[in-house]
Amino acid sequence: SNRPVVTLYPNWSEIYRGETITVSCEIHGGDTEWDYEWETNSTIKPPNQTEYRIISASSSNNGNYRCKGRMKSSQHNTTEWSDSVTLTVSDSKENLSSVTLNCQVEHPSAGWSFYWYKAVPDLSEKSSSYELLPDGSGTAQDSYIIHGQTHTAGYVCRAGRGDPEYHTDHSQPKFVWSAGQFVSLSASLTVSPDRVQHFTSDSVSLTCEGNFTEWRVRKFSEDGRLSDCRRMTGSTCNINTSKSDTGVYWCESGSGEFSSAVNITVQNDGNGPILVSPVHPVTEGASVSLSCSLRTQKILSNVFFYHNDKLIQNDTRGELKISAVSKSDEGFYKCQYSGRESAQSWMSVKGEQDQNV
Repeated sequence: SNRPVVTLYPNWSEIYRGETITVSCEIHGGDTEWDYEWETNSTIKPPNQTEYRIISASSSNNGNYRCKGRMKSSQHNTTEWSDSVTLTVSDSKENLSSVTLNCQVEHPSAGWSFYWYKAVPDLSEKSSSYELLPDGSGTAQDSYIIHGQTHTAGYVCRAGRGDPEYHTDHSQPKFVWSAGQFVSLSASLTVSPDRVQHFTSDSVSLTCEGNFTEWRVRKFSEDGRLSDCRRMTGSTCNINTSKSDTGVYWCESGSGEFSSAVNITVQNDGNGPILVSPVHPVTEGASVSLSCSLRTQKILSNVFFYHNDKLIQNDTRGELKISAVSKSDEGFYKCQYSGRESAQSWMSVKGEQDQNV
């Protein structure tokens, strides 16, 4: 008999409440048609199908899962039970202890080794230096796991191959944000107009609010440089946008308090659309509306909307309405109008109980 194998996708070591996961039963070899039977000690029983898709995982999905197959043509002919796979759903994201980074070469082929660095901002030079990460030198793995991060940091990779070794350029830094002890619940940053994406030459203001008198708005640009807002009026930074204003912004008070950070993206294609999406995380259960806008025309119809590069709406409506946001709505969104695409922006979803995590 062909012994089935149970797989989890994605195969994380830890699943968090609200995530989507698929438990599947695979029987290799032969082109027999099978009926599937599951056995589990979880509270919720999977249907007898090859795949069990859990849209929003919870502790009631915890347990061991095993499966077997029964031939459709001969019901008494079954496989053995598979080995058990254990699914553990953690209740909270706040104990997140590891983050996986991936590095991609534009034209992948064999023979590349990867180098992993932390981008360390040099405040005096307003630039970054690169510090090799432990075990991050010349590994064959194109992914790297960071454990137990306690502060916000930027990471870069590069690849090399051959002898003498040819090196690619460094990648752009990717920032992994940590709530750490720095983010103050009493400091906040508001963006006007309130959207992530902006046209070039837009007037955008970023205002710091909180019980502090002295504020500065700081920015990490895409190339990893740290800078301060040049045009501060009181606690407001005024920007007349150009491509170089794309970056991550936050407020810092004279006494060392930080606000949460926000992303700002300035459009690359002068005639293309922008996605109008909220700057701050949306709370689970709330409603949100995303739309697409041209510089010359604010309301468009016949817009294509994408979530994580997958087309999710394509009709005469010009906006994407989500009446009750759930964790599965988190991700990258972009819009397409008349053959031109906006940049993509991340929409973050927070649980009702997460204050400012």
